[in-house]
Amino acid sequence: MTDEEQSTPKISFAEAGEDGRLHAPSAERNVDAILQVLRAHAPSEGKALEIASGTGQHIVHFARQLPELDWQPSEVDPARIESIRIWREKAGLANLREPVTLDATHPGWSVRHGGQILIMLSNLMHLIDTSSAQTLISESAQALAPLGRLMIYGPFFRDGRATSDGDSRFHAKIVQEHPTFGYKNDADMLGWLRETGLHIVETLAMPANNLTFIAERPDDK
Repeated sequence: MTDEEQSTPKISFAEAGEDGRLHAPSAERNVDAILQVLRAHAPSEGKALEIASGTGQHIVHFARQLPELDWQPSEVDPARIESIRIWREKAGLANLREPVTLDATHPGWSVRHGGQILIMLSNLMHLIDTSSAQTLISESAQALAPLGRLMIYGPFFRDGRATSDGDSRFHAKIVQEHPTFGYKNDADMLGWLRETGLHIVETLAMPANNLTFIAERPDDK
């Protein structure tokens, strides 16, 4: 990815509050639906890495509601790293670590962030290109501990097509601003996950036409 592509696309919207924290309306809308999936499918304890933690809203909520997981936020955007720091300080949660700078679309990061029982990301796949998406999945698979799970939430094509006019317009807007980005196809996602050796646990339909892919690293025994 180019330096321009590594910055947060303008289509990923967040507004600044008076205390320096960023607020993304989309994060407020989907956080409870994602939490329900985590309650049902996340391992009960261990290291949990969130890729592209954005404003910090999601991971604070998840860390508060799932205290047995040791949560690690990450981001590439310095402004969002700072927002996550402020959200973390305000929350005062013992199981929420300082954010780290991580571009999960670059190869090699799994060596530094191994042993994760959970890796999750929300609303990122449509904001990166296909090669970057494949690298992210491959590195995530390597960073998982045995029986660790990867959860990927966001908007996706089904059978190569958008499922609503709103999704079609959103995809077109993304591609107009970043021609190599855009919605990924559900079948491609499942193929990329399987190619890494992960087992598909479930693909869940989510509110607002989104999907959550859940995959697990097999036990090494």
